[in-house]
Amino acid sequence: MKVEDLLEKALNFEFLSIEEGVFLFHNAPTAQLSFVANEMKKKHKSDNNAVTWIIDRNANTTNVCTANCKFCNFFRVPGHGDAYITSIEEYKQKIDEMMRYGGEQLLLQGGHHPELGLKFYTKLFAELKQLYPNLKLHALGPPEIAHISKLEGMTHTEVLKALKTSGMDSLPGAGAEILNDRVRRLISKGKCTGKEWLDVMRAAHQLDMTTSATMMFGHIETIYERFEHLVWLREVQHQKPDNAKGFLAFIPWPFMDDGTLLRRVKGVTNNVSPEEYIRMIALSRIMLPNVVNIQASWLTVGKKTAQICLHGGANDMGSIMIEENVVSVAGAPHRFTADGIQDAIREAGFKPQLRTQQYEYRDLPENIEQQTINY
Repeated sequence: MKVEDLLEKALNFEFLSIEEGVFLFHNAPTAQLSFVANEMKKKHKSDNNAVTWIIDRNANTTNVCTANCKFCNFFRVPGHGDAYITSIEEYKQKIDEMMRYGGEQLLLQGGHHPELGLKFYTKLFAELKQLYPNLKLHALGPPEIAHISKLEGMTHTEVLKALKTSGMDSLPGAGAEILNDRVRRLISKGKCTGKEWLDVMRAAHQLDMTTSATMMFGHIETIYERFEHLVWLREVQHQKPDNAKGFLAFIPWPFMDDGTLLRRVKGVTNNVSPEEYIRMIALSRIMLPNVVNIQASWLTVGKKTAQICLHGGANDMGSIMIEENVVSVAGAPHRFTADGIQDAIREAGFKPQLRTQQYEYRDLPENIEQQTINY
C-alpha cells in the first residue's frame, strides 16, 4: 500500500477498507490527510465558506440506568437517592428558556430505566408537541430504542413508528461508543450490542427518519476497531433507501475520563492528543464519503483544536449546548455562547451559519437572550 494511492482513491470518493484506513492512520502525514479531507468536504458543500452550528438543549428524561457503563458518571441505579424522572413543569421551564436563547430543538436522552416503556415516551413526546407545536425532538438513541423494544417485546421498527407518530423528529447517534462487541462487553456491557445499534439505525432509515452517528474513542479500543466502526457506519449509510437521508452527520469525540470507573479501577485515561483528534476528523471524512456532515466536538477538545478541524474535513461546530449533563461530568470543560461560537468560526476564517437538525439554514432570531456561562 502507498499513502498517495489511497488518498487518490479517497479523492475519488471510493470506499477504503479497514486495513487501508489503519495504514493511513499510521503512515500518512497530518497535513496530507487534512488537505484531502478538506477537498472532499468542498465537493460535498457548495457553500464552502459556511460552517454550521445549532442552538439546542440536551435535557435528560431520567438519570436512572441499568446499563452500568464504566465511562459514565451521570447515571444512578434504580432506587438511588439522587434518581429522578423529569416532570412536564421542568421541561416547560427548560424549553421556555431555550426558546428565549433562540433554540428550537430539544436533544432528549436518558437511561435504561427498567420501568419506563413505550407508553411513557409516546405520552411525553405527544404532550411536549401539544405544548410546543414547533419544537423539534431529537430524541433517545439506539440503545434506548433497543431497551424499550426488549421491555415491550416489540421490534425496533414498531417502537420507532410509534415514537415517530407521537412526535419524535430524528434519532441521535448516542451510545455507539465503539461498535465492536469486545469493547462493548468491557465498557458498556448492559447496552445493546454493536449489531443491535446498527440494526436500529437501519430500521430508522427504512422509516425515512434522519439520524446521526458518533464514535467515542481513545480508551480500550484498538486502531483497527476504530476503523471497523467507521466502515460499519458507512455500510449502513450505503444500505439506506434512496429517498432517505440516513446519517446526516458523524461526530467523533475522545473519551472523557475524569472520575470514571474506567480510570479509577482500570487505569484507562484519555491520551488522545490534539493532533490525533485532528487526524481522526480528517480520516472520518476520508472513510465516510457518503456522510455529508462531519462535526468537530469543541465540547471535548476545545476551541483551538475544533477550529483547526474546520480546515481538515469538518464543516460543523455542533451546538452551543445550553445544557449538557453527561459528558460534562466526566471532565469536558469547554463552553460556548451563541456569540462565542460564531466568533470562533469567524476566527477560523469561515462564515457562521445557524442551522436546523436537518442541516437547513435558518436565520438567527432577533433579540435573543445570551446565556450566562459559569466556567
